[in-house]
Amino acid sequence: MIRVIIADDHSVVRRGLKAILEDERDIRVVAEAATGREALDVAVRMDWDVLIVDISMPEMNGFEVIDMLRQYKPGIGILVLSMHLEEQFAVRALKAGAQGYLTKESAPEELVKAVRVIMTGHRYISEKLAESLAARLLENDTRSLHERLSAREFSVMCLIACGQTTIQIAHTLFLSPKTVETYRSRLMAKMGMHTIAEITRYAVENRLVD
Repeated sequence: MIRVIIADDHSVVRRGLKAILEDERDIRVVAEAATGREALDVAVRMDWDVLIVDISMPEMNGFEVIDMLRQYKPGIGILVLSMHLEEQFAVRALKAGAQGYLTKESAPEELVKAVRVIMTGHRYISEKLAESLAARLLENDTRSLHERLSAREFSVMCLIACGQTTIQIAHTLFLSPKTVETYRSRLMAKMGMHTIAEITRYAVENRLVD
C-alpha cells in the first residue's frame, strides 16, 4: 500500500486529489495539511511514502517544507503539484529535493503514475518538461535570476512582489523584521536589483506571483 500525504491550502483541491488517488486499490491518503507548517509537522510525525505538496501555501511554502524534510527524513518521496508552469518552478523543485513535478492541469492518470514512479525511488517529470529541459541544454541556457536564490530568499521575493511590507513578511514567515531585511538585501544583491519596483516587475513578468 502506498501511503500518501496531501498538502494544499485549498480543501477542494485536497478532496479532489484524495478521490483520484483512493480510486486506486494500492494507494491510501493517510493525512492532509492546509499550511506548510502543518505539512511539515504531519510529515515528521507520521509514516508515509509520498508527499504531494503545493508551492504556494501559508506559513511555509513548498520549497521550505522540502528543505526542512530533507533534514529529518533524507531520501523521502516528494511530488510537487502546482498551478505554476513547469518551466518556472520544476527545475527549482527538483534541485530543492523533490522527486517529481506536475501542474494541476495534469490528467488524473499522470498523477497516479507519478506517485507510483516516485514510490519506486525514481524521479518523475512530464514529457513536456523533459523536452523543455533538453532544449535548454542544447541552447546552453543560463539560469534565471530567481534560481540563484535560497528557498527563504525566494519566499521573501514573492511576498515583496505581492505588496507585503517588511512587518507583514516577518509575520507571515515567523521571522524578525531585521531578518527579513537581511534576506531582502541578499536577494537583491544576487539578482542585481536595487528597488522594490524591480523585484515586483521581475516576479510579475516571470509569472512567479498570482
